[in-house]
Amino acid sequence: MTAPQTTQDAPGRSWVRTVLATPAGGLGTDVALAAVRVALAWIFVWYGGGKLFGWFHGAGIHGTSVFMSDVAHLHPGGLFAVLGGVLEFAGAIALILGLGTRLVGIGLVIDMVVAMVTVTWSHGFLTAKVPPGYELNIALAALALVVAVLGAGRFSLDAAVARRLGASRE
Repeated sequence: MTAPQTTQDAPGRSWVRTVLATPAGGLGTDVALAAVRVALAWIFVWYGGGKLFGWFHGAGIHGTSVFMSDVAHLHPGGLFAVLGGVLEFAGAIALILGLGTRLVGIGLVIDMVVAMVTVTWSHGFLTAKVPPGYELNIALAALALVVAVLGAGRFSLDAAVARRLGASRE
């Protein structure tokens, strides 16, 4: 049951409800959404941590800045290195928590499209080159699109906040 919407709602509250609401689904759907979020988070912690901090044999912020400028042709490289690293790393943490999942999902779809256009497209599909082809970008973008469209599911902070605000599962 939803709380009646009144004219006294704070500005933007209905927008927040819309962003946080999750379509009604069974337990299987919610478990699948949690699995997608965790899988995406695992991958993006790896890539974002490598970009920002040099974790997991990553290039770190300096090496990523040079890569963004020289290989991806994104200028200024430092800005795009930080932007990509923060989106991937902080987005992964948000996905694990299920917080702002739809917005993070949209951001990660854009991140993967930019990666395809600037780096991996020219390598083709399923190549053994470094960097590889765009197959991983497509898979990650598709999974990110799933959480952007469906939301985080009931096992998330988004769902807890939505319940608190009176947003129902539609």
